[in-house]
Amino acid sequence: MQDKRVGSQLKDFLRSGSLLSILIIVNVGLWLLMLLFPIVDYLYAMPSGRARDGWYEWLALSSDWDYLWYRSWTLLSYMFLHDGFWHILFNMLMLFFGGTMCCRYLGTKRFGWIYFICGIVGGLFFLLIYNLFPVGRVHSSQLVGASAAVLGVFVAVAVYNPNQEVDLWLVRTIPVKLKWLALAFVVIDLLTIPKSNAGGHVAHIGGALCGAVYVLVMRWLAERKTKPRHKREKSPKGNAYGHRPLSDDEYNRRRTAEQKRIDEILDKISRSGYDSLSKEEKEILFKYK
Repeated sequence: MQDKRVGSQLKDFLRSGSLLSILIIVNVGLWLLMLLFPIVDYLYAMPSGRARDGWYEWLALSSDWDYLWYRSWTLLSYMFLHDGFWHILFNMLMLFFGGTMCCRYLGTKRFGWIYFICGIVGGLFFLLIYNLFPVGRVHSSQLVGASAAVLGVFVAVAVYNPNQEVDLWLVRTIPVKLKWLALAFVVIDLLTIPKSNAGGHVAHIGGALCGAVYVLVMRWLAERKTKPRHKREKSPKGNAYGHRPLSDDEYNRRRTAEQKRIDEILDKISRSGYDSLSKEEKEILFKYK
């Protein structure tokens, strides 16, 4: 019965038509299409891997900067190519869990912006490293995969809600805060740059930095927008609100009321998503985050 419920939930998700479900369907669909390439090689009597190489030549992001001038679409298309089963599986699992949290906390529209901007920035990081450092004159490379965009989404959620706990299954289920999980991913990418897939790891770091900066700038703009509304004149005999200093009991009651309001807003996000919040509720959430 549990398997049936999981299967039903997966079917409902894929049929929902949400941006997250569309991205997963497109990525998996293109990967499945690539599985047919050996058949194409055989039928057209081409050397093994010729169809795949041609596909990569037109859609993968090359480390050669000159290619970008006449194949500019590769800065976007590279995100939809995956090399191998484990590559696509890990990225889509990360995209599902990170994207679900991102849509819940930040809204579907912001999720889309974060995903594509982080992917593009990750590709630019890849190009800059290979063209600014001598390694680019020694080795050429091609970048494929949604990892930069996916890690950017995950880091964005971790920066927005760093103390949110997720269940990490190792030998047993362990609750881990998002901030530590995101930090672990970034550190692993940094340490593995000299070992293998250097271009991919560089792109991941670029996407992660972009996700963090996006949320920090978004929060700064929200606080700047709401600051004049909440600003109060200081009184020489009172606190920042122009009243007498609050007693401990009064302060604690006010903080309890504020926390209750925040909890109500977070519950509303869990039930109906971020987009269901009113403008006032969004401002309150950003103020106390």
